[in-house]
Amino acid sequence: MAQKKRILSGMRPTGRLHLGNYVGALENWIRLQETSESHHMVADWHMLTTSLDTKEIRQNSLEVVIDWLAAGLDPRKSPFFIQSHVREHAELHLIFSMLVTVARLQRNPTVKEQARDLGLEANMSYGHLGYPVLQAADILLYKANAVPVGEDQAPHVEITRELARRFNFSFGEVFPEPETILTQFARMPGLDGRKMSKSLNNAIYLSDSPKEVSEKVMQAYTDPTRIRKTDPGHPEGCVVFAYHQKFSPETADQVACDCRAGRLGCVEHKRQMAKTISDFLEPIHARRQHYETHPDEVLSIIDEGDKAARRVAGATMEEVRKAICLG
Repeated sequence: MAQKKRILSGMRPTGRLHLGNYVGALENWIRLQETSESHHMVADWHMLTTSLDTKEIRQNSLEVVIDWLAAGLDPRKSPFFIQSHVREHAELHLIFSMLVTVARLQRNPTVKEQARDLGLEANMSYGHLGYPVLQAADILLYKANAVPVGEDQAPHVEITRELARRFNFSFGEVFPEPETILTQFARMPGLDGRKMSKSLNNAIYLSDSPKEVSEKVMQAYTDPTRIRKTDPGHPEGCVVFAYHQKFSPETADQVACDCRAGRLGCVEHKRQMAKTISDFLEPIHARRQHYETHPDEVLSIIDEGDKAARRVAGATMEEVRKAICLG
């Protein structure tokens, strides 16, 4: 029997999750938990790379875990833990920071894009620049040999692979070089056509009510050249059509044909898609309501996941300390 892949996945606790989080990562995690040995991390230390306001991190961490549970992640198959509850992450990050150059980190396109979106180009912290190094420590601490990510995170995984090679060459074979597992539908556009993001205020959340979904979808960016319903449409680049390709792929070809022929108007299409998304979210809402009303159950799940993560992390760091003859 082939050995299961070991996977480490993580999300920053910025609050409730949106459809972009689901499509870009969470959906893939749910599928992989059936065939892989998975650990899922709430990356609270990573939050400090872009903001020092920590007042809401604990509550936002709970919101992330509740959304994971509501979406279908099973903590019995894939434990959940909080990054800062496993101090070995910081220790390995320190060691890895000695193995990478500033120039290499400055070439990372993902960090550049994030800094631009958040307006931090002129004030990037050492920690923000080193975000991929901490991420490498997160992954390799569990000796993950596969990392499911969206396309924007693929450059980070490459830095992880480089750090694994550098450590193994310098101190002896300890870490695997993890492969990247890209999601098939890796990036979900926001309501304005840009990447869906909380910071850009263009997101549909997993917790949004049918009314909220409808109001948001009706505002979504469509074809600016189409004035009347009977005008020929251009589904390419239309946000609502991108949602259709994801949530109703079986009818996407017909919808595209009707749009181009002027048989399907944007308003009608938006109404249809709002209902489709709300129907998709309905079972997620039901599970979320359960966990929102049972907070002790959520805290217990996190506590058990923390313990499981510490066992793996502790064993890895024993190997690391022995390899580098320190500690």
